[in-house]
Amino acid sequence: MTTIGLIGSGNIGSGLARLAVAAGYDVIVSNSRGPETLGDLVAELGPRARAATSAQAAADSDLAIVTIPLKAYPHVPVAELRGKTVIDTNNYYPERDGHIAELDDESTTTTELLQRHAPDSRVVKAFNSIYFPHLTSLARPSGSADRSVLPIAGDDPVAKQTVAEFLDRIGYDTLDAGPLSEGWRFQRDTPAYTRPYFSGEDPDLGRPVSRDELATKLAEARRYRDM
Repeated sequence: MTTIGLIGSGNIGSGLARLAVAAGYDVIVSNSRGPETLGDLVAELGPRARAATSAQAAADSDLAIVTIPLKAYPHVPVAELRGKTVIDTNNYYPERDGHIAELDDESTTTTELLQRHAPDSRVVKAFNSIYFPHLTSLARPSGSADRSVLPIAGDDPVAKQTVAEFLDRIGYDTLDAGPLSEGWRFQRDTPAYTRPYFSGEDPDLGRPVSRDELATKLAEARRYRDM
């Protein structure tokens, strides 16, 4: 796996692009406004990066990352992602995305929506639970004592292994939270969502989070209806 295709290049997407390039990956960035709007980001990332349409980024990637506002997920290319592992970073904010009945009544989760939209892809939930400045500031080499762990969820074990290997290369350990249906455990407003990584001294620098700490936070999660 050598090429990461980013469908969306906002705060999380651009942060992941920087980490991926630093780890030796080729990166294709895209957004809804067109590749011509991504010149500054590509120039910053250097020769391992190029801009493309979302469909081209999906088609030419070995691993795709969907990092867009949730309301835009119906526009994610499907045919170009067939057979591929796809990372979903999305979170549900009704004030931004509009109300989605299946998420309001908790009969499904955000990443299950994307998996249903792209049924021939192997979708894994990751990177949604960390504040974007912390994503780059907390990355550490493998074996570092202060390395952080991030949760993932997915239904395909091979896809989850692929994602765990990507996390390892860009600076993070992985905690498998279970199938996609368990992804709610690190969604918005749960104990594992962003807060563990905040430092009281410098909110942008962040603090390392251990496997045991994250596991405890995941276990503390409660459905919105029970909060």
